[in-house]
Amino acid sequence: MVISRKFSSFKEIIQAMGLVFGDIGTSPIYTLTVVYTLTPPTYENIIGILSLIFWTLVMLVTVEYAWLAMSLSIKGEGGIIVLKEILTSSVKTGRKAAFATFLGFVGVSLLMGDGVITPAISILSAVEGLELIPGIGHISITTVIIITCIITIFLFLFQYKGSDKVSFTFGPIMLIWFSVLLITGLYYIFESVDVIKAISPYYAVNFMLKNGITGILVLSEVILCATGGEALYADMGHLGSKPIRHAWYFVFFALVINYFGQGAFLIKHHVNNIVLFSMFKSISEVLYIPMLILTLLATIIASQAMISAVMSLIYQGITTRVFPLMKIKYTSAQLKSQIYIGSVNWILMIAVIFMVLVFQKSGNLAAAYGFAVTATMTISATFMIWIFKIKKNKAKMLIAVIVSMVDFLFLIAVFNKLPHGGYWSIIIAAIPFIVIQLWTNGGNAMHKSFRPLAIDIFNESYNQIYQQGNVLKGTALYFTRSLEEVPPYIVHCMIRCNIIYEKNILISIRTTDSPYGIEFNQIDNIAQGLSGIQILAGYQEIVHITQLLKEHGVDEKVIFYGVDDITTNKVLLKLYAFMKTITPAFVRFYDLPYNKLHGVVTRLEL
Repeated sequence: MVISRKFSSFKEIIQAMGLVFGDIGTSPIYTLTVVYTLTPPTYENIIGILSLIFWTLVMLVTVEYAWLAMSLSIKGEGGIIVLKEILTSSVKTGRKAAFATFLGFVGVSLLMGDGVITPAISILSAVEGLELIPGIGHISITTVIIITCIITIFLFLFQYKGSDKVSFTFGPIMLIWFSVLLITGLYYIFESVDVIKAISPYYAVNFMLKNGITGILVLSEVILCATGGEALYADMGHLGSKPIRHAWYFVFFALVINYFGQGAFLIKHHVNNIVLFSMFKSISEVLYIPMLILTLLATIIASQAMISAVMSLIYQGITTRVFPLMKIKYTSAQLKSQIYIGSVNWILMIAVIFMVLVFQKSGNLAAAYGFAVTATMTISATFMIWIFKIKKNKAKMLIAVIVSMVDFLFLIAVFNKLPHGGYWSIIIAAIPFIVIQLWTNGGNAMHKSFRPLAIDIFNESYNQIYQQGNVLKGTALYFTRSLEEVPPYIVHCMIRCNIIYEKNILISIRTTDSPYGIEFNQIDNIAQGLSGIQILAGYQEIVHITQLLKEHGVDEKVIFYGVDDITTNKVLLKLYAFMKTITPAFVRFYDLPYNKLHGVVTRLEL
């Protein structure tokens, strides 16, 4: 049993490498290359920048996410949405809760923006390595862009099949990738062992003090080494905290050794190409092509992880009613995180290709990269300070304050990226943020203007009609948000149109703050021939309504649902009404049998 447990733990660690560390694991491809476009690679600069990278990985990934954030969860689930839920449940209501919700929405939107830039810069930087293949010579920018776009199209083209079937290979490939990074780094560290002294924070501070404005500019690119660090926390629910932490110790060591090896390589050699690829080629021209293929596979895995993360965020947004309903395909019976949303997939693909065409080089794209990540990290640190203060954990709160100061310093630094392409992070993030605001505010306006009828008042009219005996045979299902209230379409259907069956069941599906778990509650005798069913589901759960009903002996003849026909003179509400029109009906989200469905249109004037 002990052997089995150890093997299982090792297997989970390998899984974590494939599912969690793709983004941060491919950062060594471009980080130092971009940094040294801003400052010459002198010995003193190299040691200072290596020290900055080391302490960035320590403070913003190890301390902020691996230690602080991962100590906060809801049933083992992590991510910025979870931090928001923990905070809002503690703050309850009022301005503080509204502010926390607003910050959470900003963080989620920025992460989605990051989901566009990550595949673009990762794949583009890997393809640029083709130029160093022995005998190839110069490759035009147009050729690099075409190859990058083709790989991107194929990546998104096969998303509908799900990554479940090939995900078992992600871990071993990333293990090989990190091992190559480690070995390559060690090879060159032995040529210049004194780079190890960069572990001392003295060199990082000294670099910043001596370089002034240039130091701030360099800091805005150093943050690239930590991109993807938030995945440690966001993916905690899929694998658990221990495998991710254990994997991170090895990944951290491999990354640090490789960065230090790149620094040692630069001390001995002066290169104008991507530093990592130059190292690969310098070690062995014969092995360069296999290493390049491995690099490309690692960037595809990193991109896949980010695409899956965006899909998961959208799904959480749908179940918590901050995003419009979308048709979802579940690509895995085992992994709840494996979902496919067609509309999101194609929008992401177009956005990624657009970014590749606009920026053309990974060095140019790096100008737009980092702002979204840094802002998200700052919001996460702010949430943690707030939560630890409420929990009265002074030690962790103090550490979170120090981390937030480091985050804020990086945030100030990345503001210089805005005029050079960083504004695209804001433009991309603004789209989901606007959608969230329109959808939530429009929904609230509808709820306030057309309040559902209290169940007690509804029962008075319902009983009068039911007792007349003019009822239809069979069981009818009606969807409602709450069993205490009856929406307008049910009033219209039953009371005004006298469509009442022998058995009428009100079904309420509510999403809980917990990620997993489904609870089925049946309430009988609300009135004669009227009962209720309440389904409480975690926001990551896939709810199979038909299956649940059969398990509890419900055999429905018809299913009624509401269709809102909104008319308004207000511009923002018109946009909300348009969104309601183009989004799929509620029933498509739950994949109900179409031969039993009946939509009841209710005209609403806002």
